[in-house]
Amino acid sequence: MIRVLFVCTGNICRSPTAEGVFRHQVAQAGLERRIEADSVGTRAYHIGQPPDPRTVAAALVRGYDLAGLRGRQIVAADFDRFDLVLALDVDHRDELRQIAPPQRRERVRLLLDFAPETGHRSVPDPYYGGPEGFDLVLDLVEAASRGLLAHLREQAGAH
Repeated sequence: MIRVLFVCTGNICRSPTAEGVFRHQVAQAGLERRIEADSVGTRAYHIGQPPDPRTVAAALVRGYDLAGLRGRQIVAADFDRFDLVLALDVDHRDELRQIAPPQRRERVRLLLDFAPETGHRSVPDPYYGGPEGFDLVLDLVEAASRGLLAHLREQAGAH
Protein backbone atom coordinates (compact mmCIF):
# COMPACT_ATOMS: atom_id res chain seq x y z
CA MET A 1 0.00 0.00 0.00
CA ILE A 2 1.27 3.45 -0.95
CA ARG A 3 0.05 6.22 1.35
CA VAL A 4 -0.08 9.88 0.28
CA LEU A 5 -0.82 12.84 2.56
CA PHE A 6 -1.80 16.29 1.25
CA VAL A 7 -1.09 19.31 3.47
CA CYS A 8 -2.27 22.94 3.55
CA THR A 9 -2.94 25.38 6.39
CA GLY A 10 -6.39 24.59 7.79
CA ASN A 11 -7.37 21.47 5.83
CA ILE A 12 -10.58 23.03 4.48
CA CYS A 13 -9.70 24.21 0.95
CA ARG A 14 -6.60 23.04 -0.87
CA SER A 15 -5.63 19.78 0.84
CA PRO A 16 -9.15 18.28 0.94
CA THR A 17 -9.50 19.20 -2.74
CA ALA A 18 -6.25 17.35 -3.45
CA GLU A 19 -7.38 14.35 -1.41
CA GLY A 20 -10.75 14.18 -3.17
CA VAL A 21 -9.39 14.66 -6.69
CA PHE A 22 -6.57 12.18 -6.18
CA ARG A 23 -8.87 9.56 -4.62
CA HIS A 24 -11.19 9.95 -7.60
CA GLN A 25 -8.33 9.43 -10.06
CA VAL A 26 -7.06 6.45 -8.07
CA ALA A 27 -10.54 4.90 -8.14
CA GLN A 28 -10.88 5.50 -11.87
CA ALA A 29 -7.56 3.69 -12.33
CA GLY A 30 -8.81 0.79 -10.18
CA LEU A 31 -6.01 1.25 -7.64
CA GLU A 32 -8.00 1.86 -4.43
CA ARG A 33 -6.48 -1.25 -2.84
CA ARG A 34 -2.95 -0.09 -3.62
CA ILE A 35 -3.01 3.67 -2.99
CA GLU A 36 -4.46 5.50 0.01
CA ALA A 37 -4.88 9.27 0.38
CA ASP A 38 -5.58 11.60 3.30
CA SER A 39 -5.24 15.31 4.03
CA VAL A 40 -4.29 17.47 6.99
CA GLY A 41 -3.59 21.05 7.97
CA THR A 42 -0.53 22.51 9.62
CA ARG A 43 -2.82 24.40 12.02
CA ALA A 44 -5.64 23.28 14.32
CA TYR A 45 -8.11 25.91 13.10
CA HIS A 46 -10.69 23.52 11.62
CA ILE A 47 -10.28 20.14 13.32
CA GLY A 48 -13.38 18.03 12.79
CA GLN A 49 -14.96 20.50 10.38
CA PRO A 50 -15.98 19.76 6.79
CA PRO A 51 -14.26 21.52 3.89
CA ASP A 52 -15.23 25.12 3.13
CA PRO A 53 -18.64 25.19 1.38
CA ARG A 54 -17.10 26.96 -1.63
CA THR A 55 -14.55 24.17 -1.92
CA VAL A 56 -17.28 21.53 -1.76
CA ALA A 57 -19.40 23.35 -4.36
CA ALA A 58 -16.52 23.87 -6.83
CA ALA A 59 -15.49 20.22 -6.49
CA LEU A 60 -19.04 18.96 -7.02
CA VAL A 61 -19.28 20.84 -10.32
CA ARG A 62 -16.40 18.66 -11.54
CA GLY A 63 -17.76 15.46 -10.03
CA TYR A 64 -15.75 15.25 -6.80
CA ASP A 65 -17.59 14.62 -3.53
CA LEU A 66 -15.73 16.10 -0.56
CA ALA A 67 -18.69 16.13 1.84
CA GLY A 68 -17.43 13.26 4.01
CA LEU A 69 -14.01 14.77 4.67
CA ARG A 70 -13.16 16.37 8.03
CA GLY A 71 -10.25 18.56 9.00
CA ARG A 72 -7.40 17.36 11.12
CA GLN A 73 -3.96 18.64 12.04
CA ILE A 74 -0.74 16.87 11.14
CA VAL A 75 0.80 14.75 13.89
CA ALA A 76 4.30 13.31 14.24
CA ALA A 77 3.10 9.79 13.37
CA ASP A 78 2.01 11.00 9.91
CA PHE A 79 5.65 11.20 8.83
CA ASP A 80 6.00 7.47 9.51
CA ARG A 81 2.58 6.42 8.23
CA PHE A 82 2.71 8.18 4.84
CA ASP A 83 5.16 7.48 2.03
CA LEU A 84 4.69 10.95 0.54
CA VAL A 85 3.78 14.12 2.43
CA LEU A 86 2.79 16.60 -0.26
CA ALA A 87 2.65 20.27 0.62
CA LEU A 88 0.33 22.49 -1.37
CA ASP A 89 2.74 25.42 -1.22
CA VAL A 90 6.40 26.21 -0.65
CA ASP A 91 5.86 27.62 2.86
CA HIS A 92 4.13 24.43 3.98
CA ARG A 93 6.89 22.30 2.46
CA ASP A 94 9.51 24.27 4.35
CA GLU A 95 7.54 24.06 7.61
CA LEU A 96 6.98 20.32 7.20
CA ARG A 97 10.68 19.71 6.58
CA GLN A 98 11.43 21.57 9.81
CA ILE A 99 9.09 19.42 11.90
CA ALA A 100 9.67 16.07 10.17
CA PRO A 101 12.11 13.64 11.78
CA PRO A 102 15.43 13.91 9.90
CA GLN A 103 15.09 10.38 8.48
CA ARG A 104 11.64 11.27 7.02
CA ARG A 105 12.36 14.66 5.42
CA GLU A 106 12.79 13.12 1.97
CA ARG A 107 9.09 12.19 2.05
CA VAL A 108 8.11 15.88 2.08
CA ARG A 109 7.63 17.33 -1.40
CA LEU A 110 5.51 19.85 -3.24
CA LEU A 111 2.37 18.54 -4.91
CA LEU A 112 3.10 20.66 -7.96
CA ASP A 113 6.45 18.91 -8.42
CA PHE A 114 4.23 16.42 -10.26
CA ALA A 115 2.85 19.06 -12.65
CA PRO A 116 5.77 21.18 -13.88
CA GLU A 117 3.80 22.01 -17.02
CA THR A 118 1.49 24.28 -14.97
CA GLY A 119 4.28 26.80 -14.37
CA HIS A 120 3.28 26.95 -10.67
CA ARG A 121 5.20 25.75 -7.64
CA SER A 122 2.47 26.54 -5.10
CA VAL A 123 -1.29 26.10 -5.20
CA PRO A 124 -2.64 29.54 -4.21
CA ASP A 125 -4.94 29.73 -1.19
CA PRO A 126 -8.46 30.55 -2.48
CA TYR A 127 -9.93 31.29 0.95
CA TYR A 128 -10.04 35.10 0.74
CA GLY A 129 -10.81 35.35 -2.97
CA GLY A 130 -13.65 34.70 -5.34
CA PRO A 131 -14.89 31.54 -7.06
CA GLU A 132 -12.18 31.68 -9.73
CA GLY A 133 -9.62 30.85 -7.03
CA PHE A 134 -11.36 27.56 -6.27
CA ASP A 135 -11.41 26.73 -9.99
CA LEU A 136 -7.67 27.42 -10.24
CA VAL A 137 -7.06 25.13 -7.26
CA LEU A 138 -8.97 22.38 -9.06
CA ASP A 139 -7.10 22.95 -12.33
CA LEU A 140 -3.71 22.71 -10.60
CA VAL A 141 -4.68 19.79 -8.38
CA GLU A 142 -6.13 17.80 -11.28
CA ALA A 143 -2.91 18.22 -13.27
CA ALA A 144 -0.72 17.36 -10.28
CA SER A 145 -2.86 14.33 -9.40
CA ARG A 146 -2.46 12.96 -12.92
CA GLY A 147 1.30 13.46 -12.67
CA LEU A 148 1.44 11.92 -9.21
CA LEU A 149 -0.54 8.88 -10.27
CA ALA A 150 1.72 8.40 -13.32
CA HIS A 151 4.77 8.71 -11.04
CA LEU A 152 3.43 6.12 -8.59
CA ARG A 153 2.57 3.72 -11.40
CA GLU A 154 6.05 4.11 -12.87
CA GLN A 155 7.62 3.59 -9.45
CA ALA A 156 5.53 0.47 -8.83
CA GLY A 157 6.48 -0.90 -12.24
CA ALA A 158 10.15 -0.41 -11.47
CA HIS A 159 9.97 -2.67 -8.40
